[in-house]
Amino acid sequence: MAERSGNAGDPRSSILKKSLSPPFSESREPSRWFGFAFSILGSLDVQTMAKTGLTYEQLDTAFRHRNFKPLYFLYGEETFLMDELQQVLIEHALAPHERDFNLDLVYGAEAEARAVLALCGAFPMMAERRVVVVRGFEQLEDNRLFTTYAETPNPAAVVLLLCMGKPNLAAHPYRALKQHAAWGAFKPLYDNQMPGWIQRRLQQFGYEIEPAAVQMLADYVGTHLHSAASEIDKLITYVGEHRRLTADDVVSASGQTREFNVFELQRAIGEGRYADAQRIAQRMLSQAPNARGEALMIVSVLAGYFTKLWKLSECQAQRIPEREMAQRVGISPYFIKEYVFSLQRFPLPVLEQAFAALLAADYELKGGSRRDARLVLTLLVRRLVPAAARPEAADARASQAAFM
Repeated sequence: MAERSGNAGDPRSSILKKSLSPPFSESREPSRWFGFAFSILGSLDVQTMAKTGLTYEQLDTAFRHRNFKPLYFLYGEETFLMDELQQVLIEHALAPHERDFNLDLVYGAEAEARAVLALCGAFPMMAERRVVVVRGFEQLEDNRLFTTYAETPNPAAVVLLLCMGKPNLAAHPYRALKQHAAWGAFKPLYDNQMPGWIQRRLQQFGYEIEPAAVQMLADYVGTHLHSAASEIDKLITYVGEHRRLTADDVVSASGQTREFNVFELQRAIGEGRYADAQRIAQRMLSQAPNARGEALMIVSVLAGYFTKLWKLSECQAQRIPEREMAQRVGISPYFIKEYVFSLQRFPLPVLEQAFAALLAADYELKGGSRRDARLVLTLLVRRLVPAAARPEAADARASQAAFM
């Protein structure tokens, strides 16, 4: 939402000037005209919100302050945020003793629209309101009937409709819901948004985290918020009363060791240390209770690493400053030089080969081959480490030196 002070390029500024200039200079009641101006700006805020929808933070704050609308329509691929909002809504809309008779949780695939509308239209029993949550609203049979309900929702109920994905917003009932309900769209976060999200979530629990530890967690979980929340819970359980989290805490909480972990493997590959990379990879698999699952985790983290290198190469081509690079790619400024240094070993053709190798390993580990997970990872590391750093390259150089 734009600031109310505005600037020359802000359409609100021009409206404000046109609305205020003549009467304000003549009026003896300036407060009247200020009130008129801010009413205009407020209406513009509502129009902007109608176009962009409500954010997670806005909905979370409203629910915690018990400021409820009768109808909410949320959709998108990022289901974790919608799950959290559902929980916050229930916790603050109904006391525990009120939920037996005033809370209905419905799954769209298992229900029919007329029955759900009957629940939405019912009145609360010995409570201020009732709550109806419809998960998978897009799967609800005859959900088009909600077109009429959207126009006149039950004021004694709070109805939360959740679509797991983006529906056809041009068709009813979704068009009517966007027009009349409080709505929000939830897209997956980008890589460069994950470190900030991790920091904010830990701050909610009263923890601080070092930049190196944030980057490790972000690399480890990618953009999967369910995984990120799970790892954060695990980390908090591990550290106990210790309130400042370090990189060592992240490694230990993940069940790995300081020397043999996926972050050291990533660094070894980036620096072209072939022998170290193989040693770390094999030790990780030997220590894991499920070698195939561990190998899949390694492939996922390395895929994220090479994706960052690829994005960095694009930034370098555009001659973007390093600090801006870090922000665009989703790397802590503390690590940007390490990534830039590694990128020297990975020109675009080598990055393309790396992605092909990662895709092949992922396919094999998910059932596309009978190869042992250790062999798959050995071959993967061999293909990822630049050829100049492999043992045969060193042997070739030694042989050439011997003949000179």
